[in-house]
Amino acid sequence: MDNNQFELILLGDASVDLFITPTESESLCQMDDKESFICFNYGDKIPVKNLDFCLGGNAVNTAVGVARLGIKNAVVLTLGDDLIGKQIIEGLKKENIDLTYVIQQPATSSNFSTIVNYSGERTIFTYHAPRSYEFPVTLPSTPWAYLTSMGETFKPFYNHVVEWLKKNSNIKLVFNPGTWQMRQGVEGIREVLALTHLIFLNREEAEKLTEFGLSKGKEKELLAALTKLGPKICVITDGPNGSYIYDGERYLYFGILPTSVYERTGAGDAFSAGFITAIIKGRPFEEALLWGTVNSTSVIGFTGATKGLLKETEISVWLEKAKTAGVVVKEF
Repeated sequence: MDNNQFELILLGDASVDLFITPTESESLCQMDDKESFICFNYGDKIPVKNLDFCLGGNAVNTAVGVARLGIKNAVVLTLGDDLIGKQIIEGLKKENIDLTYVIQQPATSSNFSTIVNYSGERTIFTYHAPRSYEFPVTLPSTPWAYLTSMGETFKPFYNHVVEWLKKNSNIKLVFNPGTWQMRQGVEGIREVLALTHLIFLNREEAEKLTEFGLSKGKEKELLAALTKLGPKICVITDGPNGSYIYDGERYLYFGILPTSVYERTGAGDAFSAGFITAIIKGRPFEEALLWGTVNSTSVIGFTGATKGLLKETEISVWLEKAKTAGVVVKEF
């Protein structure tokens, strides 16, 4: 693919995810508002109903999502030179994602997660391979870039991203920080935040990053506090409670579509992919919220972060479902 044709470049991390679904008769689950547990008898051999291998990692999930919706994109990844790394590459090839900027480091391993799916929720055992992330020697200027979660050694790579963005001020950056970025706090990612056009966070992440505290009923104030950190457009997702956006002028809210949840992995990435695609295609924020929500709704009906991602030919059907459900975007 001619790199001048990219509409979006995604920078982040990748993994292979193994999903297991134990038989509920062999496990104990306790859930309440304060504490939740899933338990197995120590030393037992636990029967598993289903076993699924899927692509994972925020950058990969989002790349697959936008690709299926018709956005030409490339990924910037540093992988291990192992079987898992090869599986990631083969999976991305099948999705027609450009791999020009994917690097496999010799004699290193790749990220891997084992995910226990139980009653629609997941418990994740994640392995982050020791990694020195490599930034491409040359990276083209594109209309949009999406920067997301990376492992503990992310800082030098992020510094390169900042330099690249400053040299290419026409690029609109979408930022979705991960666990290690959130642990750094504002000071650790301040330069990225200052260059961010659009940020995606869930409510808990937004509260932590802004040091706002509990924000229920104070969504406007939370969004405004997030904007003060640099991003021009702020989107906060709140699971089953819907999503909120502030574009510097309007505060918008959109609920969720009624659906049965099979497994929640990748719901946030699916939302981001739908939202970004709509924006790149020139749709208004109201429609972008709708695209994100229907994509996320589809994903949670399947195992893994990518199986349920909508294709471009399917989006109109889901938009009609949303219309029939009577869920509408509201100013608040």
